[in-house]
Amino acid sequence: MFGLATITFQLILVGVFAVATIVGYLLINKVPPTLHTPLMSGMNALSGVTVLGAMTATAAGFYGDTPAGRITVSILGALAVALAMVNVAGGFAVTDRMLSMIAKNRAKGQCAIYTALVVAACAILAVIFCFTKFSTSGIHTAYIILSAVLSCGILGGIALMSKIAYSKIGNRISAVCMLIAIILTVVYSGGNVFTGNSICAVWPVFAGLAAGLITGLVLAAKVSMLQMPQMVALFNGLGGGASALVGAFAMFGIGAGLGYFEKTTASLAFAIGMVTLLGSLVAAGKLHRILPQKPVIIKNHGFRQIASAITMIAAIVIYIIFASAEVSDQTAMIIDFIAIALSAITFGLLFSLKVGGADMPITISLLNSLSGVAGAIAGLAIGDLLLVAVGGIVGASGLLLTQIMCKAMNRSLVAILSGKTTAAPAPEATAAQPAPEAPAAECVEAEEEIKEEIAPEPEAETAPAVEENPAPKLKGAKEVIIVPGYGMAIAQAQHTVKRLADKLVAGGTKVKYAVHPVAGRMPGHMNVLLCEADVDYEDLYEMDNINPEFKDADATIVIGANDVTNPAASTAVGTPIYGMPVLNVNDCKNIFVFNFDLKPGYAGVENPIYTRKEGVHLYLGNAAETLAKFIEDMDR
Repeated sequence: MFGLATITFQLILVGVFAVATIVGYLLINKVPPTLHTPLMSGMNALSGVTVLGAMTATAAGFYGDTPAGRITVSILGALAVALAMVNVAGGFAVTDRMLSMIAKNRAKGQCAIYTALVVAACAILAVIFCFTKFSTSGIHTAYIILSAVLSCGILGGIALMSKIAYSKIGNRISAVCMLIAIILTVVYSGGNVFTGNSICAVWPVFAGLAAGLITGLVLAAKVSMLQMPQMVALFNGLGGGASALVGAFAMFGIGAGLGYFEKTTASLAFAIGMVTLLGSLVAAGKLHRILPQKPVIIKNHGFRQIASAITMIAAIVIYIIFASAEVSDQTAMIIDFIAIALSAITFGLLFSLKVGGADMPITISLLNSLSGVAGAIAGLAIGDLLLVAVGGIVGASGLLLTQIMCKAMNRSLVAILSGKTTAAPAPEATAAQPAPEAPAAECVEAEEEIKEEIAPEPEAETAPAVEENPAPKLKGAKEVIIVPGYGMAIAQAQHTVKRLADKLVAGGTKVKYAVHPVAGRMPGHMNVLLCEADVDYEDLYEMDNINPEFKDADATIVIGANDVTNPAASTAVGTPIYGMPVLNVNDCKNIFVFNFDLKPGYAGVENPIYTRKEGVHLYLGNAAETLAKFIEDMDR
């Protein structure tokens, strides 16, 4: 149990996790914001690497001692395999779909890269199918080498995603590596460090693979780009659930060793997986409007959240003590297992309920990271090098995006997860009508449009009187900047925005799109929606690059954005928006605003742009409708 070879292998696993996390972080840091949404769905696909552990554990339990045990493991194992495979198939397919919208042109040297990929894949498969001619030690050595090669292949795929033109190729390289990893696991199953059970005869594994494959591909084909945030949140949860099941198997010695290291990592994988599962399901429910988007705070919420975290940690410690002492009382072990599960479920539920809709970019990124961490720790428990490496990469990706989102919102992760900045009302000094409860959407106009779908149609506010038909002013504009927000997504106005841009370009106007890092409900969401409407990614500009240009632009067109354009962010001390970097829309001499109404945005702070005396033209109501009428007015 504590032999030198075992300890050496465990140290190798930990080292692989550390190296993969660091290298993954450095590579992912180079991925441009335009690709952050495809990056997250791609990480969903990679988090499905848990399928490898699920296959191994299911095979180990399938050959168990009792019929009841075999049936239980078969059902739960097939479920774990299916959940992970949904991520693999759905994640890679929907990522490819998005990247096809963004990287439309053929990449230079594309044929050569694909040819090299096919040759390399065939060579690896040839080695795998020659395993039967190797000795046991030779098979194990070959497995480690091939795992390293496949991990490097996945890292290479991520590296290619740092360049938009090659991003689609990178995603496909990662997908091929994942497919080969599944084949490698099936063939290698007889040479596993802890089990000698073949996967080839375990039908629940293949049933799970088929169910997950079909489900994932169907979801990827049917999901709209507007629904991508909830799709990613759901996939985060599925990855967490699969890791939790693998961790649970390992806790009971199925597919894993019985040592202190294995038990510790197994219990951690189970707990983190359950937190990720429940937190992600709640996040997906909020984003899909099944649950309230506003923060849900119950009595003694903070105390309950802390208590559940402490209970979870205590239960894990007790389990590790029981395991190290080789306690034979199965009833006590099961009770402790249930305590870990319930406390993890409670914690995941409480922390996600407390987060409002507009803080979802950070929450989704964090859950994306946790799904990878859970998978990596599950890999440590069962001794799977590839699962450890890929899980570390996914964890690094989510962590990086979480940091980017926190910086863009000028908020601390602890404050957001504790709900301290989620529902803060604006002080009277900065808002004429401070909201007692801040809306859950980035801008109130988006929330009002949501209400249209579930309640009698509200009447939009009437815009202040403006000069008759200011639309023709844009005809002679040399440069126009378009600022999209979540209201554009809710109104599904991206295609109308493209029509407006095409009309301006046809008249000789240079059109640029200014995209705030947290516009929408996940990193890069606005970019994907605009590219879906056939906007060229080269016309999409990051906040830091576009901000100096507002003062020289002839006009700025704001569609469904509020807080990300609010200049009060530099003056409204004590509000959630204070200190948040915003787009310098107020520097522009002519601003056309297409929002649902003039109410404060998510932060509850009045936007001074709406009351500016000169150069502001307000068009209130559904953005798709007001934009369409505006396009018609341009010719009058």
